[in-house]
Amino acid sequence: MWVGLAFLSAFLLGCYDVNKKVSLNGNAVIPVLFFNTLISSLIFVPVIFLSFYTRVLDGTMFYVPHVSFEAHLAVFIKAVIVLSSWLFGYFAVKHLPLTITGPIKATQPVITLMGALLIFGERLNLYQWTGVLFSVASFYLLSTSGKKEGIHFTRNKWILFMILSVILGAISGLYDKHLMKSLDVMTVQVWFNVYQCVIMFFVLMLLWYPRRRNATPFVWHWNIVFISVFLVMADWIYFYALSFPDSMISIVSMIRRSNVLVTFVAGAIFFREKNLKSKALDLLLVLTGMIFLYIGTR
Repeated sequence: MWVGLAFLSAFLLGCYDVNKKVSLNGNAVIPVLFFNTLISSLIFVPVIFLSFYTRVLDGTMFYVPHVSFEAHLAVFIKAVIVLSSWLFGYFAVKHLPLTITGPIKATQPVITLMGALLIFGERLNLYQWTGVLFSVASFYLLSTSGKKEGIHFTRNKWILFMILSVILGAISGLYDKHLMKSLDVMTVQVWFNVYQCVIMFFVLMLLWYPRRRNATPFVWHWNIVFISVFLVMADWIYFYALSFPDSMISIVSMIRRSNVLVTFVAGAIFFREKNLKSKALDLLLVLTGMIFLYIGTR
């Protein structure tokens, strides 16, 4: 069941990425990210209230329990890691085509895999290793496709930002598996969003607001709301998948990156991006890797 949940999370994550790209086009990055975290937090306010002050959610999967200070600290650390990944990723998505950032992001599970092998002792079978190799090959081919658009992977700072986002995202994925061993889904997701919002408020007020007149102006888009809605749904299903005792973070993380299919189609249809034929081969390799991973879990 956790494999099917991972694929559903991947689709929702793709919808999140598309709305993120629309919201960031010609827009200020930091305010967009702040409103994303604010709306995500507001979604959980009723759940927190009902859990703390009523018995309506008692015994349901949406109940938010009281947890220790140590638990809150652990979730706060996750918020810092993810927010750092998002800041790098948002700037990269703003300045790069979706058909470039999507496949790069899709290689994140390879780093997660190496960590899972070293930290959690996870072991992959032949099918799963084949899936990983296809994903690695796609990254190499993607770099050659990028050169046709003047994007040199070794000299473009936005590519560097995307790579840093991927590395931090992989660290977050490994940390998620650790958290889900001792904490429930709602504790992690609810407080993770709240702490992100608090952190982003200070980032907004200290880094962007004082320089707003000389920086890219912020324009409200309703897609910012959809960013939060799709992300909340994708993350809840993701955390729920990880809560299964037999779930493997290396596989869940890899499957989630099949969201590249959604972003690729959107990049072609809505953003009229270039060199789609060569990038389609990269996408095919990623999706082939997903298929081998799925077969390997059956």
